[in-house]
Amino acid sequence: MDRTERLYKIIQLLENRRLVTREQFLDTLEVSPATFKRDLEVLRDRFNAPISWDRELHGYRLDRTNDEAAGDFSLPGLWFSASELYALLTMQQLLENLQPGLLTPHIAPLQQRLERLLEEGDYSADQIRNRIRILQMAKRHLNLDCFESVSRALLAEKRLLLTHLNRSSGEESEREVSPQRLIYYRDNWYLDGWCHLRKAVRSFGVEAILSARVVDKRSKRVADTTLDQMLGSGYGIFSGTKTETALIRFSPQRARWVSQESWHPDQQGEFDDDGSYLLKVPYSDDRELIMDILRHGPDAEVLEPQQLRDRLYAQLQKSAALYQ
Repeated sequence: MDRTERLYKIIQLLENRRLVTREQFLDTLEVSPATFKRDLEVLRDRFNAPISWDRELHGYRLDRTNDEAAGDFSLPGLWFSASELYALLTMQQLLENLQPGLLTPHIAPLQQRLERLLEEGDYSADQIRNRIRILQMAKRHLNLDCFESVSRALLAEKRLLLTHLNRSSGEESEREVSPQRLIYYRDNWYLDGWCHLRKAVRSFGVEAILSARVVDKRSKRVADTTLDQMLGSGYGIFSGTKTETALIRFSPQRARWVSQESWHPDQQGEFDDDGSYLLKVPYSDDRELIMDILRHGPDAEVLEPQQLRDRLYAQLQKSAALYQ
């Protein structure tokens, strides 16, 4: 039991019992009297814990008679479980790497508070950051001015006039969009919005927005259920209302990993008799699904539908031709 957990345990014992003897503390904490004395000093001096010694009852208690002193006492973030520590580290590093734009003045104080929370443990924030790292891959650069305009329009429920780059064709187009929500997906930002040119919901990569201007026109509101149905029914960021189901077989070796992965909330998976793993996943646009299947190489085979199998085969032939 490290010091932070011991401090947490001391306060827990005092809050659960009217009085706690020195022997009870020593037995529970499994420490020497000298270590227990130092822990008490830390709680009293650093955290203003109202711990007093009752001479008549020969034990320690929390002194709630002094409301002012008791009101100042708290142990914020004193002890973290593994999941809580990971959550804090994830939040801290994401805040450092996200392109904040409009959120900059709000994120900076939050980062400082997270730093203080981490410093209250046995290890400094720098130690934790150097030992546990979150690496972002395939992150694309975006224009902060565009991100700020998109954020402002989204929160103010105003329309956007934007210039969008189609990365596949290299063509630029002017769009009037009613922004609905910003999505941070796979280390990149996406704008879900109603495109008044296409008269439909579209998802735009924010880094592909070359310019954006807020227009003083009320944005068209699309219900969350509709957005979820149109953009969340299929696999990945490219979704739609019309979906098909892919059946993919993974080798027994790869199955050990894939069986623990979440590809889609509505996926279904089961092990075959030979140890291979059969995964059923709904999809609308197969582009991202094909990319993820390809990264498993010969350990993944699309069984159905035939159209997806044919498209994947064509991709593999093109790739193989580069090396012939």
